[in-house]
Amino acid sequence: MHAMVLKKIGTALEWTEYPDRQPEHGQIRVKVLACGVCRTDLHVVDGELPNPMIPIIPGHEVVGRIDALGTGVEGLQLGERVGIPWLGHTCGVCNYCKGSQENLCDRPLFNGYTQDGGFATAMCVDARFAFPLGEIGEDAALAPLLCAGLIGWRALTLAGPGKNLGLYGFGAAAHILVQVARWQRRSVFAFTRSGDAVTQDFARGLGAIWAGDSDQLPPEPLDAAIIFAPVGELIPQALQAVRKGGRVVCAGIHMSDIPSFPYRLLWEERHLLSVANLTRQDGIDFLQRAPKIGIVTKISSYPLQQANQALADLRAGRFEGAAVLIP
Repeated sequence: MHAMVLKKIGTALEWTEYPDRQPEHGQIRVKVLACGVCRTDLHVVDGELPNPMIPIIPGHEVVGRIDALGTGVEGLQLGERVGIPWLGHTCGVCNYCKGSQENLCDRPLFNGYTQDGGFATAMCVDARFAFPLGEIGEDAALAPLLCAGLIGWRALTLAGPGKNLGLYGFGAAAHILVQVARWQRRSVFAFTRSGDAVTQDFARGLGAIWAGDSDQLPPEPLDAAIIFAPVGELIPQALQAVRKGGRVVCAGIHMSDIPSFPYRLLWEERHLLSVANLTRQDGIDFLQRAPKIGIVTKISSYPLQQANQALADLRAGRFEGAAVLIP
């Protein structure tokens, strides 16, 4: 197998050859067909997340086919197409796991962070954390659903049922979530970098009823806002934009420091909360609905060996939607 490997924090990924890996008990080996490039991969490469496994193969938005089964695997078949998300293993015995909060497990493993991920031609994963995908949809188009889609879905659930929804940061996750929200008959307000008319037009084209700069107030109060951009300064902005009793959900795994802000922005029972990882039930719920919603992902494809270029383009905002690596 071959992979793009991070061997030292802050350096470029290196094209590396490994002996073929064999799945252990309870694992499957997946031939990678496509792997999305997520902002979390940037946080890993740039050293913004603590204690990554080094060396590490990044990547956690994987679409692949099972080409080997370890002992004890049930419910999956050779040749079956599956999706591999960020959460790769949980202990199953801590209070969070036993309390239906496996996303908060005390001893988790994460693909592309604390165990090898999908910037590779193959990977071995815990079979319990692989989602059957069926045969509808192109591999590359499905890959962003495995994190951008899933985290967006969990964030939307936490945001509550309000009609007016603001999305701060209009990248891979938001361009999926606006389609989900419109399917739910919500009104979406998109907030982008200052003066980014191209992205604002992109958001309106996907169904946002308004798009503007992140330092602007929307034309009417929001019931909830979801922040995808890793920018702490957006929290006071979003709190100003939501109504009394409204919610602001931080959907990223990393964010710059939140500046001080007056208590009046939080007062009147506004809620500020974060999303952490996902549960397998999130994956089941979202992936069952995705075909009915008719989500169309806009992707920029790169050969696997150009993973460094894909990461650089993501960092610079050079594409709309999501980047996907194709082995």
